[in-house]
Amino acid sequence: MTKLFQNYKRAAIEFVKAKDNYLFDQEGKAYLDFSSGIGVTNLGFHPTVQAALLKQAQDIWHTPNLYENYLQEEVASKLIGDRDYLAFFANSGAEANEAAIKLARKATGKQGIISFVQSFHGRTYGAMSATGQDKIKTGFGDGVPHFSYAIYNDLDSVKDLVTSDTAAVMLELVQGESGVRPADPAFITALSAFCQENGILFIVDEVQTGMGRTGKLYAFEHYGIEPDIVTLAKGLGNGVPVGAMLGKAKFGGAFSYGSHGSTFGGNKLVMAAASSVLDVMLAEDFLPQVLEKGQYLQTALQKALAENAKVTDIRGLGCMIGIETTENLTDLVIQAREQGLIVLTAGSNVIRLLPPLTLTKEKIDEGVAILTDIFD
Repeated sequence: MTKLFQNYKRAAIEFVKAKDNYLFDQEGKAYLDFSSGIGVTNLGFHPTVQAALLKQAQDIWHTPNLYENYLQEEVASKLIGDRDYLAFFANSGAEANEAAIKLARKATGKQGIISFVQSFHGRTYGAMSATGQDKIKTGFGDGVPHFSYAIYNDLDSVKDLVTSDTAAVMLELVQGESGVRPADPAFITALSAFCQENGILFIVDEVQTGMGRTGKLYAFEHYGIEPDIVTLAKGLGNGVPVGAMLGKAKFGGAFSYGSHGSTFGGNKLVMAAASSVLDVMLAEDFLPQVLEKGQYLQTALQKALAENAKVTDIRGLGCMIGIETTENLTDLVIQAREQGLIVLTAGSNVIRLLPPLTLTKEKIDEGVAILTDIFD
């Protein structure tokens, strides 16, 4: 008899060991991981990250934010580069999005936040209220007020919702949870310009798209924009719980002493992991190779599945790919797992692929072969 709430639908399997891009169950069976723990272990189970965690654990793994923390400064510098941002560290994507919502409201003195239908920003009350999916909110009563929802890739629908109290527009550049739907570049260019012209902050949720997932450190780099606020989590710690909110430095006064905080946010253990992740990702040629491998994977899938009547679309950006299908998603996930491949779902009809960025082309071919087989 379980002692756990049944809010997860768990497969009858437990992974007890991992190495590189493989997971191993209790029986020792190996599984090629095309899920990265829902876009978290973006580097696979990388020895550099493991070494950083072990080294830090030998020294000290937690101090609260009452004291200096050089690792936070180190990670912030690597995340920001030459951009004019400041960083705040939290424990998850939802917490990073909560921080973004609070910063936008306090910096502007306004309350309205426009997000998008079918978006996903988290399950805490503010992040859930920003999420444009009713199924996430059912049964939890009233959400946080002053949120409204535009149509993705439709600028007019945004303009229709703007009022004198609009503080920010918040969106994902690829809507992940609802079906891996990339934003149209022309829409993002026009939306960014509209926000700037009207004094509306532009928040980009990079919790799933950031940290190299799309072939660049941030997905917004594909679109030639620089958001006012950016949120990160998932791949930032490669499996260690950490989130970050980056905001333009000019908003620094809005997060003055006592305005926001986190007991665990940015502790030394998670910062050591994040710093090592960034060292790998920012190494010369790493991200260009990720972009190339993402294109290779999408091309291989198009070639293998283009004539399959069960597949209605293949879309994505970098190594974030959705296969839209008429087949039962649960059956497909089980069949893939039986053949040693771990995949995810998104929305009601999409198989979602978030493979490790360290995957070789040979392993990509191996995964595509299994996917071809299960769709056949």
